[in-house]
Amino acid sequence: MNDKVKVAFVCVHNSCRSQMAEALGKHFASDTFESYSAGTHVKDQINQDAVRIIKELYDIDMEETQRNKLIEELPPVDIVITMGCNVDCPYLPSRHREDWGLDDPTGLEDEKFIATAKIIEKKILDLKLRIKNEKI
Repeated sequence: MNDKVKVAFVCVHNSCRSQMAEALGKHFASDTFESYSAGTHVKDQINQDAVRIIKELYDIDMEETQRNKLIEELPPVDIVITMGCNVDCPYLPSRHREDWGLDDPTGLEDEKFIATAKIIEKKILDLKLRIKNEKI
């Protein structure tokens, strides 16, 4: 594979789950795919609880390497992962699309953010394996 697969993690606001997925995708799977995140409407900043939890769990500073983006800012992608928007998830052309159905932990206690991060980590590792085995 000369060109790495490009994966976009999308949700409406691009402030929490999709940002966590971009960070963890870069952390755990940058050898297999490029990670991007975006939304249809952006917040002023990345969710500060998500920033703190990802820093505590993985020593990744999302504010240093990421920012909120609109889907129009993304390059063409191969795979679109929607986070579980509970509304109309953004559409983006791709050869594969799946929804991870994650509840938004915004406004909830740290345990919910930690649980969400761990689910995303597991799903990133599974996605990496599927891409490597050409199951996607």
